[in-house]
Amino acid sequence: MTQCLEFTCAAGLGAALLKAWDKSQSKRVPQRGESFMPPLASPAMKYMTSPARHKVRESQPSYPTTVRVSSDASLTQAEADFGKLPGFSQDIDKTFFLDVLKKLIGEAKHLQNNPRLGIHPEEKRAAQVVLQSLKAYSTQAGGPLVLEELEYVKGRSNVKVTYPGSSKATVSFVGSHFDVVPADPESWSKDPFALTIEGDNLYGRGTTDCLGHVALLTTFLRELGRCKPKLKRSIVVLFIAAEEGGEKNVGVDKVVENGKLTEAKNGPVYWVDSADSNPCCGTAGALSWSLKCKGRLFHSGFPNKAINSIELAQEAVAFIQERFYNDFPPLPEEELYAFNTGSHMKPTQIECSKGSFNQIPAETTVHGDIRLSPFYEVEDVVEHIEQYVKDLNDELGDLQTHNRGPWSKFVLPSNVQVQANEISHGKVELVWMGDMDSFKLYAGLACKLESEGHKALVQAFRESNKGVAPFSINGSLPLVKMMQKSGFDIQLCGFGRMSVYHGVNEYCTMSEMVKAYEVVARLLCLLEAATE
Repeated sequence: MTQCLEFTCAAGLGAALLKAWDKSQSKRVPQRGESFMPPLASPAMKYMTSPARHKVRESQPSYPTTVRVSSDASLTQAEADFGKLPGFSQDIDKTFFLDVLKKLIGEAKHLQNNPRLGIHPEEKRAAQVVLQSLKAYSTQAGGPLVLEELEYVKGRSNVKVTYPGSSKATVSFVGSHFDVVPADPESWSKDPFALTIEGDNLYGRGTTDCLGHVALLTTFLRELGRCKPKLKRSIVVLFIAAEEGGEKNVGVDKVVENGKLTEAKNGPVYWVDSADSNPCCGTAGALSWSLKCKGRLFHSGFPNKAINSIELAQEAVAFIQERFYNDFPPLPEEELYAFNTGSHMKPTQIECSKGSFNQIPAETTVHGDIRLSPFYEVEDVVEHIEQYVKDLNDELGDLQTHNRGPWSKFVLPSNVQVQANEISHGKVELVWMGDMDSFKLYAGLACKLESEGHKALVQAFRESNKGVAPFSINGSLPLVKMMQKSGFDIQLCGFGRMSVYHGVNEYCTMSEMVKAYEVVARLLCLLEAATE
């Protein structure tokens, strides 16, 4: 809240007004539908004609305001009973795990994914590693594991593995993906495309994000196939393609569309692609934007005859941000979910047309992004910001520029002569860096804290690690909100290192993967015990 208020002060609030309001409100969480902003005297508010207030947000599933993120959440009073997995080894087979991980990292060069750079992965290579590793325990070999390769784009496989139970109830693990972000070997001190083991550290592209998770779950499935415990719940694991590039009709979205994951609605679905060995309870949505601000180029000695596009860009961003923070304030749910911040909109890059230092530039573009609380919807923010830009252009002549000197104007007086190809009225153009479908793809998620899946996850982490610290982040994951809306009980977790996600010398640790294996085993035991 403090950061938002400090910015608003810079945008035109009186410091005394802000200080008095902040003192009285700093410890109070806004109620649903209530703005966190103090009474505004800013010029921007004169044009406040925002769309109907969050009509999309109000259609979201309601979140109980009495439930909050807690390290004390439990599914059962007793600890996990490993008797629910007779014959199942409680210790990970390190040799098998490292062998699978070595083979996966060995394929990482061909798994790199960045469509904008023209880099496309061949996930089938990683899929074959998993399928070959589990082949001896498959139904084709007389074992219990049902192996399915689901390929919707040639060479870009998903793999579904099912361990059948005796009831309709399920527990599913989804989201561990075969593709990785590109790695530049010149910037690494290790070979990114080969597994390097140094003490407890396991280096290589994908060890944390997300091939380490693929190897972990493959090892877990192999142990199920080996000991064949009789379970009430079916175990469903889906390894996916196309996560890093966010492509559609390749990965889990296509699997769901084709009805190949429907049974997973009969129990919790754990999206295993987070980090730091704790439950992740929420993520934010991500939207990128650009504002192209057009003015009139002129000699800097005659500012009265120019429209300064840099100044226009600064005022436009301030105008839009002020209204954004008024319409999308912090919400009580964000505190319940332990988010560090609410929704925020900020510029991240700026560029202007080139010229000499004694020329006022005619065009400036500001790029930025929005991180949207999962308790708002992307349709809302798009509609609101488009209205802000319309209002800004309609009332550009009234936008105050007194703090930029008396000669700075965004609409030139009629006595200033302009050429046929020049403008006398500034203009701001909004460009979304993506379409609505892509924004929905990366919409934020708030996991259901009251579900058996969440309670079991917190308890399993607490018992395995002798403590637990559930958290929420303003990072984004694709597809999770869409799956939740489709009826899946999505829960988030992961066991890599957040600090090295997409980074140089990416690594995970063997000791954390040992604990991760225990977490998954305890999770299954807890859910089995709670299944009627």
